Amino acid sequence: MQPHLIFRVHTDRRSGLGHVSRALSLADPWYAMGGMATIAISGDERARAIASGKDPFSESHLPCSAIYLGKSIDSPLSGYLKHEKAVVLVDLWNITADQVKELRPLKVALMEDDGDAHESADILFQPYLEGVKWNRNPIRTENGKKLRPYEEQRDGCRVLKGSAYIVISAMATQLRTGRKPSQPMSVKKLLVAFGGTDGHRLAPRAYDIMTKVIDENGWDGSCTLLSPGGVNYLESPRITVLSGIKNLTVQLPEFDAIWCTGGVTLAECLCLGIPIIAWGRNERHHKIINNIAQEGACVNLGLGLEADPAAVQETLANWLGPLEQESRQEQSSIGMALVDGSGASRVVQELWELAKY
Repeated sequence: MQPHLIFRVHTDRRSGLGHVSRALSLADPWYAMGGMATIAISGDERARAIASGKDPFSESHLPCSAIYLGKSIDSPLSGYLKHEKAVVLVDLWNITADQVKELRPLKVALMEDDGDAHESADILFQPYLEGVKWNRNPIRTENGKKLRPYEEQRDGCRVLKGSAYIVISAMATQLRTGRKPSQPMSVKKLLVAFGGTDGHRLAPRAYDIMTKVIDENGWDGSCTLLSPGGVNYLESPRITVLSGIKNLTVQLPEFDAIWCTGGVTLAECLCLGIPIIAWGRNERHHKIINNIAQEGACVNLGLGLEADPAAVQETLANWLGPLEQESRQEQSSIGMALVDGSGASRVVQELWELAKY
C-alpha cells in the first residue's frame, strides 16, 4: 500500500490560507516519492471550496484529494481515514494533547507548537518558535541516541528545529534560481501584504502610515497595498490598494522590498532575497519575526496592534531610504542563507521515514 499523508488544516477569516499553502507545497514532493495525499480541512466557505478540489491560489485543481470536516477547528478526522496506514501532519494554529491522541493509531506529526501537545506526537517540525539558526554539529548522545544541535527528543517526540524546515512553494524555489542578494540604491516598489484575510485589520493602519511616509518623509517610490477588507480613505496617487493578487509568489520578484507579517509570504521573500520589514499580527507571529530579526534577516516593527504609528513611520521611512542600502543587502544575503528552498523536501523525507515504521 502507498504511504498516505493526511494534511489536517483549517482556514477562516482569522487564520488565513498559509496552512493550506504549506500542504500544497508538500503534496508534490510526497507524490514524487510514490505516496498518496489527502487534505482534511475544516473552516469557512473557503474550506468547503478547497474540499471541492479548488486551488485557492490559482485557477487550477488541487494536486491531491480533499475532504471537508466541518466548521470547527476541533472537527475530528473522518473515521475511514483513521483506518488507513497513514501519517497525519497537523498544521493548525493550536492543538491539544487530547486532539493528538484522538488521531491515533495514525502516526502524528505537527507543524509548529508553542505548548506541550507535541510530546504526545511522533515528530514536531519547529522552524521558527525556538530560533531559526541551528548548526549541524557537533553530534551529541542522549539516552543512547545520536542527536545534532537542531534535533531533540522530548518523551516519544522527535523535535526538528530551525529554518532548514521552513516550507515554501516549488515556484518560489524556481524563482530563486539566478537571483543575486543585492538591492537597488533605493526602494522604488514596495509591497505591503498582511495575509489573505487581514483579520486584524492591519492594512488600514499601514495605509495611514504609508501616506505619511510619502507626504511627510518624502519617500518617492510607489506602494502596492493588499487589503482584502479595503481601506476607508481616498486612494493616494502613489498607493495602489488591491484586495489581493492571484499567484502572489510569481509577482514577488517585481518588488524591491516588502512590509508583511509572519507567514508564507515572509518565508518566500527570505528565500528570494527580498528585504523585509515586518510587524506581528499577534504574540506568536511577533516571536517568529523577532527570531528572524535576531539573525539579521528582517527588521522587526513590533506587534502591529500595539506598535506606535509615529515610531513605525520613522523606522519605515529610514529603512526605505538610500542610506539603508547596505542594511537591505545584508538582510537579503542572510535571508537567502536561512531559507534555501529545500525545506519541503526535508520535511517530506522525515515524514516518509515516519510512515515506514
